[in-house]
Amino acid sequence: MEMKRIDQIVEYLKSQVSFVPDVLVILGSGLGSMAEHVENKIIVKYEDIPEFLVSTVEGHAGQFVFGDYKGKKVAMMQGRFHYYEGYSMKEVTLPVFVLNRLGVQNMIVTNACGGVNESLLPGDLMLIEDHLNFTGNNPLMGKNLDSFGARFPDMSKVYNRDLMGLAERVGKEEGIPLKRGVYAMYTGPSYETPAEIRAYRTLGADAIGMSTVPEAIVANYAGMKVLGVSCITNMAAGILDQPLNHEEVIEVSTRVRESFTTLISRVIEEME
Repeated sequence: MEMKRIDQIVEYLKSQVSFVPDVLVILGSGLGSMAEHVENKIIVKYEDIPEFLVSTVEGHAGQFVFGDYKGKKVAMMQGRFHYYEGYSMKEVTLPVFVLNRLGVQNMIVTNACGGVNESLLPGDLMLIEDHLNFTGNNPLMGKNLDSFGARFPDMSKVYNRDLMGLAERVGKEEGIPLKRGVYAMYTGPSYETPAEIRAYRTLGADAIGMSTVPEAIVANYAGMKVLGVSCITNMAAGILDQPLNHEEVIEVSTRVRESFTTLISRVIEEME
């Protein structure tokens, strides 16, 4: 990733947006409707940003929504970039590099994913307490960008304990059950085989999906506070005797939209 490209995008965003957001919120499949409630919104379409990328996945609008939300300045991403779309890991994480360069210090990253741990059911919300990277790749490979972080960043506390505690308190107050677990990332776009799911369960995965880990690695590298929230939309392959499909992911995401929005909204409102 070249600093020149990052800075060019930052300058364009500065020409459109006059403030530094308090938090970047990356909205996963079927969860993008939360951005509809942003006030004084400034919409910046990915296709209009020089040197940027365009999301190609159903359920992703492909734009930034900047504005006011629950007393905070926010940048919400309706549509993210996935490794399986053919982008490099550096490109997948370009928005995080850009928003951090703009001055953002907090990130809430969400996803729709499959349950590997059989105690997780479709519709459950899981706080990510750690992750497994099964992609065989890392967005920090290549020349280090010293202005962002160290060559060998510590990964022992990628997901911020204070933000997890805040989310759990909000969950209790709002009657939203929350689980904690380990999120595993797999490249996709094919879903995992039953044998792979058995292997990942043995290795400690509670849920599995095709995003989030690269963004979290870069945010941690840049010193950002990260909260990760997974919406369990289906049981992973081999647990139930039925095929997996993306329509089910969107349907379940839509069903839990209200509780998800309530949780994230109050976390944004109360985060420091």
